[in-house]
Amino acid sequence: MACVNAKYVSQKISKTRWRPVSHSSLQQPDIFAAGSWDNEDNKISFWSIGNYGDLGMEDGFEGEPQLLCEHKHDGDVLDLQFLDQDRIVTASSTGAVNIFRHHHNSQTISVSQHWPRAHSYPCDNAPCTGVVCSSPEIVTVGEDGKIIVFRADHEGITRVIENADSSTIHAVTYLRTTEILTVNSIGQLKLWDFRQQSNTPSQILSLSGDRVPLHCVDRHPNQQHIVATGGQDGMLCVWDVRQGNTPFSLMEAHSAEMWEVHFHPSNPDHLFTCSEDGSLLHWETSSQSDMPSFLQGGRNNSMLSRSAMAPAGGNQSLINTWLSGDSSKGRLETSHMLPSQTLSVNSLDVLGQCLVCGTDGEAIFVNRQVSV
Repeated sequence: MACVNAKYVSQKISKTRWRPVSHSSLQQPDIFAAGSWDNEDNKISFWSIGNYGDLGMEDGFEGEPQLLCEHKHDGDVLDLQFLDQDRIVTASSTGAVNIFRHHHNSQTISVSQHWPRAHSYPCDNAPCTGVVCSSPEIVTVGEDGKIIVFRADHEGITRVIENADSSTIHAVTYLRTTEILTVNSIGQLKLWDFRQQSNTPSQILSLSGDRVPLHCVDRHPNQQHIVATGGQDGMLCVWDVRQGNTPFSLMEAHSAEMWEVHFHPSNPDHLFTCSEDGSLLHWETSSQSDMPSFLQGGRNNSMLSRSAMAPAGGNQSLINTWLSGDSSKGRLETSHMLPSQTLSVNSLDVLGQCLVCGTDGEAIFVNRQVSV
C-alpha cells in the first residue's frame, strides 16, 4: 500500500488508460489519460507521474500524479483508448465517438475527429459503451446493439453491423487482427470475423443458467483463444473460445459488479479486476517452477498498449493455469491493491510495473511498483 499515490480530482473518474510506450526501450509508462462521468461538466485529461525537471517545475517531482491538460467532453466518458502516442478515442453517453490529440509541446488538447450520434435510436441518442483500436482502425459498440468500424484517417464510417445484438453490447476487444469479441447484457460473448460480409457472429458463447450481464472482457496477450470476462455478479470467468460454448473456469471475485478485467500485457500470469464494491484485485497464478512461463514467447509488436494487437507468441501447448480452474488448490493467489474503499473502482490499466485506477470517490490511484 505504501507505494500507492492518491490524487483527488473533484470528478468521478470513469476511465483511466496509460499512454503506450516503446517496447524496445523497456521504459515505464509516465503519462495516462482519464475520463469522467456523472459530473455537471465532464472532461478528458492527461496526467504525468514522471519527473518534472524538463518541464521547468521546481526540483522535479516524485509522488502524486500531476495534471498536464484537460478538455471538455460532451456526455459521460464511457470508454477511452489510446490510438497512438498522441491520440485517444472516447466513447460518449451521447452516442458520439471522438478522437482527441494531445499536443505535448504546448500541453493542450484538440479535437481531431468527431462522429456525432454514431450510435443512436430512431428518435434519440444511444450511449456508445465501448471502443477498441488497432490504428488506424477503430471499432465501437453501443446500447443500440450496433458495431461500427471507423478509420482514423477517414471522416466517414467504414462499416456498420446494424443489428449485431438485440441487447446492449457492453464491451469489445480484438481477438485477432480481423476478429473482435463482444460481450452483452444477457451474458453472451460473440465472435465477429470482419473478413466475412455476413452480419452474424461466427460464434456465440454464453453463461449457462441465469443470463447475467457481462460488463468487461480482455484477451490473453499471447494466447488469443483465452479470454477473461466479468459482470454483474462479480464473478471472474475464463473462457477458451476453441472449446465449448461455456466458461472454462468461474471464480468468485467481487461482491458487486465487476467493471474491468485486464491481463498484464507482458506478464499474463497476472490479472487485475476492479468493482463497484470498491476493491481492486491482483490475481497471480502461482505456477510451479517446472511449469514454463507464457512469457517465453514474448511479444514482437513495437508498442505496448491495451488496444495494440499482439501476435501469438508463446508455446500454444503450454498448460494455462487460467484454464485449470485450480483456484481452490492454491494455484491462484489474490491480493488487494487499494486501501479500504467504499465507492466504486470504475477503471484500471496496467503497463510495466505501473497501475492506475479511477473511482467514484473522485480519486485517481497510481501504483508504480506492481510486482509482476
